[in-house]
Amino acid sequence: MMDRIMKVLPQDVVIYIFLMLPVKSLLRFKCTCKTFCNIINSSTFIHLHLHCSNDELILFKHSIKQEEDDLFKNILSFLSSEENCFDFKAVSPDFDVPEVTTTSACVFVQVIGPCNGLIAITDSFATILFNPTTRHYRSIPACPFGIPKRYRRSISGIGFGYDSIQNDYKFIRISEVYEDYMDKDMKVDIFDLSTDCWRELNGQQVPLVFWTSCSEILYNNACHWFASTDDTIILCFEMNTEEFYHLQLPESCHWYDGKSDGLIIVNNCLSYIRYPDPLSDRPAEVLIDIWIMKEYNKRESWIKRCSIGPITIDTPLAVLKGDLLLLQTKNGDVIGYDLNSHEIRDLNLYGYPRSWRVVIYKESLTPIPREGDTILVKKF
Repeated sequence: MMDRIMKVLPQDVVIYIFLMLPVKSLLRFKCTCKTFCNIINSSTFIHLHLHCSNDELILFKHSIKQEEDDLFKNILSFLSSEENCFDFKAVSPDFDVPEVTTTSACVFVQVIGPCNGLIAITDSFATILFNPTTRHYRSIPACPFGIPKRYRRSISGIGFGYDSIQNDYKFIRISEVYEDYMDKDMKVDIFDLSTDCWRELNGQQVPLVFWTSCSEILYNNACHWFASTDDTIILCFEMNTEEFYHLQLPESCHWYDGKSDGLIIVNNCLSYIRYPDPLSDRPAEVLIDIWIMKEYNKRESWIKRCSIGPITIDTPLAVLKGDLLLLQTKNGDVIGYDLNSHEIRDLNLYGYPRSWRVVIYKESLTPIPREGDTILVKKF
């Protein structure tokens, strides 16, 4: 019957209708006839559907400690914001990713993305590629490269993105290799999803990367981390060229001012947030500063958006709809701060302290490639 409908309706009309439907409905239509299945599975339609949607959804990752075995269960919650941006509702049931489980510090579990609707979840030991809309995921193999005897390795940064030239998703891992703690070498490994293999990236000098819970962000087709040279910088890795470069922070910001660093996206601009170090005994009146880079990779384009507070927090998380700043408190709650009205509210979201991570994403049909699969992503 559906094929008969296609004889009445032009294909471009059917595509236009499909583009307005949620993923849940499209997955049902795939089962009705071969023609609909071919349309919905096409890389062109998947790309168009992803970029037609304006609805922002929120993936919250938090952890629950399991007392019986001293492990952490990592829970993903999928929410949307109502007209009142402080009100959230669940769009689907919570999801447990069993592969990402650490015995010690759930604070090191990062959520990176989205990239074509996909996100990466990693605790430096295990890495998962995940579509939060379809719930499909796959594990990324562990890096096989060893280190010399008597040396140690510490994972400093993880990145994830898409190479539009090679039509390939990539994971990048930056690690410190050292025998003497004062004398470290930086090592870079890359995993190509198309070949399902790790490889070493040599020939580039990489500064010392330091981890913060609000960093490891994907923006402008590049991964971003904080790194140390003579001062703090933002280290970037471009997915297409596989080259490192760095961004300078605002001239008035320096590592010795006793604040912590974070990266967020505000109104589609890379933004830098400076907040009181939660481990410091500095006075509570220290404010949170937000800087926006109006023109990417131009230091002179940094503009101070605002200073807010004083608010006692552990880390910032993300910005929703351009003006709702989500923050994690020291006791594991999530609060929202409206950057325009300066209103602050408890969002009734609770988890293990320091375990919260947030990604703002849109519904996506992007498939998770399996080993040996051809990656179908069309860029316009």
